[in-house]
Amino acid sequence: KKDQKAAGYGAERMRLSKDAIKGFDCCSLTLQPTSRPVITPQGLIFDKEMIIKFILEKKKEYEKKMAEYERQKESDLEELRDLESAEKEEQKLKFEQTESSIVTKKAESLSKKDDGGEGSSSVSNVQGDRKRQLPSFWLPSCGPQAKASRVEKPDKTVYCPLSRKPLKAKDLVDVQWTLTKDPDDKKSLISREERYQCAVTGDVLNNSTQCAVLRPTGHVVTKNCVEKIIKKDWIHPLTGQTLKEKDIIYIQRGATGFSAANNELMAERDR
Repeated sequence: KKDQKAAGYGAERMRLSKDAIKGFDCCSLTLQPTSRPVITPQGLIFDKEMIIKFILEKKKEYEKKMAEYERQKESDLEELRDLESAEKEEQKLKFEQTESSIVTKKAESLSKKDDGGEGSSSVSNVQGDRKRQLPSFWLPSCGPQAKASRVEKPDKTVYCPLSRKPLKAKDLVDVQWTLTKDPDDKKSLISREERYQCAVTGDVLNNSTQCAVLRPTGHVVTKNCVEKIIKKDWIHPLTGQTLKEKDIIYIQRGATGFSAANNELMAERDR
């Protein structure tokens, strides 16, 4: 391993530090604590302002691509019309030439002999009718013209930037954090390490705590609370509403570019 490290080859592994893990209550786009948190059906936390801005930008991008696609369709139709008209014009010219230049075979053979067409044994490529053609295929004027790349029809669906699942603004659920009740802690909310607690049991929430959001009200509770209290009778502990399995959204923790979740804290790269 020492030789491998000195030579700089092979896979390099490193355990991620605390700074490399996103906080469970932080926005998945800004990686900062949220002011108006919302959660997607996949359990990703976003700041409402940031995710709505992201959706609007994607919709504007779609409209721009769609306009470009419509322009391409119009140009294709116009090109087809031009080709049809050019083909008709060419057929018309061919017909007029055949009608106006009717000569005997003998006269044609005599004219060819006079021009040196059949009797000439030259192999030059710039004689006769080819005098006006440039054989220099490498010149820009003689080379094939490159066509513009085709624009594919854009997809109207907006996808989540992390899960790549379809995302709609109406599917976002507002999250209500329950602040920790510690009268001795005079720090601001952002500078605290223990900011929130379970809305039912009062347990402190952190990156190692599995949490869930109750869809009807947006309250955040621990997974132990869901398993031991809520799933017994499927009644909301705070409001008394009837709950279903789909009303419980588990929060994804520690999703960063270095690791998928804080259960896997080893980063690896190939050199």
